[in-house]
Amino acid sequence: MSQVATLRSAVLPHRTAVSTTGLLVGGTLFLAAMAQISLPIPGSPVPLTGQTLGALLLGTAYGASLGFSTFALYLALGIAGAPIFAGRTEGFSHLSSPTGGYLVGMLLAALITGALAGRKWDQKIATVIPTMLIGTTIIFSFGLVWLQHSTGQSWSWTFSKGLQPFILGEAIKIAIASTALPTVWRFVAKR
Repeated sequence: MSQVATLRSAVLPHRTAVSTTGLLVGGTLFLAAMAQISLPIPGSPVPLTGQTLGALLLGTAYGASLGFSTFALYLALGIAGAPIFAGRTEGFSHLSSPTGGYLVGMLLAALITGALAGRKWDQKIATVIPTMLIGTTIIFSFGLVWLQHSTGQSWSWTFSKGLQPFILGEAIKIAIASTALPTVWRFVAKR
């Protein structure tokens, strides 16, 4: 198991067009389901969703290339009209809304966390926590810049509506991912 870099390659060592397509479709459905776990935040245009956790888990489990491709497919389907974004919304207007930067950040976070997983950073708690922190920082960096630009509000307002209400939730998501991934790796290694 030591030469295997990602969970995807550990579980499906032989990549075929059928397995790749299945992972793309399954990952997109997973992201769509996680996006529907959505709680509105009073006074904020940004809801608390399971989507950030989904992007982090998907990127690390699938690796950089497949994680990025799957999140890109999810975005493309949502932009094309599939009601798969948070709150069953869809369309380009959702991507260009104040929350669009978070989606772009998730796309890049899936790529970066996948690249770090390719270096086995998802296999131990000591390295998976920084991996999840890096991914979350990417998501919120893009999200906050986009939110401030699209609303024209002050940076103080942007941080109070686009970051502060999410800190506890993101800490919980990081804890979930940081314990789940090494646990899954231990199970896979025993196989």
